Parts: sequence; structure tokens; C-alpha cells
Amino acid sequence: MSGKTVAESRVVLSQLMMPEHANARGNVHGGEIVKLADNAGALAAMRHSRRHVVTVAIDSMTFLEPIYVGNLVTLEAELTYVGRTSMEVRVEVTAEDVVTGRSTHTNTAYLVYVALDENKRPCPVPPLIAETEEEKARMEAARQRQAYRLAQKAREQQSSVASSQ
Repeated sequence: MSGKTVAESRVVLSQLMMPEHANARGNVHGGEIVKLADNAGALAAMRHSRRHVVTVAIDSMTFLEPIYVGNLVTLEAELTYVGRTSMEVRVEVTAEDVVTGRSTHTNTAYLVYVALDENKRPCPVPPLIAETEEEKARMEAARQRQAYRLAQKAREQQSSVASSQ
């Protein structure tokens, strides 16, 4: 299976935030942004694997700035790590005031997906090829996050077994 570059699966989505996306004060609900980030991330993972995918973790979602009704939200998703069947996707979120042109980085999210075969079982995905120094650094940081996730999963499984005895 030949590898694919980060650029080959990059996805950019944009959506205008409307009143139904927000609370009574005009602040967009965090859940709306998480949903959009999951959509963008899943599309990037599907582009990379050319398979259906399922979300297995939202590793991190940091809200830095609020998003308001009337903002154009843009989500840029790209793979940062690929395991045998799993893929980590980094999603950058920006909000633009389309009247003033002011754009603000509001969120960064890391989500993990698993590719599925025709029987809805995990299946192998192509390796990820980092072309730039920035992509290589992001890949190394992603490897460290994956190692942490696996260690955390093992701790949780041990704790679950211990509590059931």
C-alpha cells in the first residue's frame, strides 16, 4: 500500500453561523463547533483511507475565542498521524467577521478515526508521508499523543478489570 501526503487528504469547510447555532446572546454553541470539526476530520480521514470511518476519540478541543452569529467559520482538517487502522486529524477553526474581514483562530481539535472495511471491521490504511518540517514535527507530536492514548486505554482497562473483581 503506497503512502499519501498530508496535502492529498486536506479538507477545508466553511459555514456561516446562524441564530439556530447559538444561544440567546449570539454565542455559537461549542457542540456546533465540535460537530463541524468531526465532519471535517472525518472527510479528511475518508480521503486518506478511501474508506468509511468512525470517530473513536476527540482527543482535544480547545476553545480560545468565542464564535458569534454572523461569523463565517472555516475548518481546515489534515492528517497528522496514521497507525495501522487509525488516523489522527488536526482541525484548525477560524471565525471571520465577513463585514470587517477580521479573522480569529478560535479552536484546534485533534480527533481519531478508524477506517472500516465492507464488513464494518477495522482495516489497514495507507501510510502518511510528511513533506515539510512542520508536517514532520506535527507527526512526531501526534505519535506522542497516540502513545499517551494507548497507555491511558490500558490503564482504564486495568482499572475496569480490577473494579469488577
